[in-house]
Amino acid sequence: MNIGEVAERAGLPAKTIRYYEDIGLVKPPRDANGYRAFRESDLHKLAFLARARALGFSIEDCRVLVGLYQDDHRASADVKRVAEEHLTRIDEKIAQLQGMRDTLATLVNACHGDNRPDCPILKDLAEGS
Repeated sequence: MNIGEVAERAGLPAKTIRYYEDIGLVKPPRDANGYRAFRESDLHKLAFLARARALGFSIEDCRVLVGLYQDDHRASADVKRVAEEHLTRIDEKIAQLQGMRDTLATLVNACHGDNRPDCPILKDLAEGS
């Protein structure tokens, strides 16, 4: 398969596939003319990476997960550890976003939103509190 076909089938932009090749996540062989010749195994790995990235795993997490996926002697505990660490990061990010939302909601509710010049939103941003 050429890069356009594998990109369509994997649901990834060709630019992303080239990046994954540059960083060593996929290593498609090259034809005699130098073009990438993707195999079904490359397509499967790219679809795996697309799903992992859609779940928010970092590139390094993806590298570890691909390595574990390809290791027939892996321990599922190793896979679970990577996923649990990522889940913890997601929970932390959700808590940060909820805090941001609560603060902004309080400021929006405090603002009269009329023709007066005083605005608690701008005041808070200027004070950096």
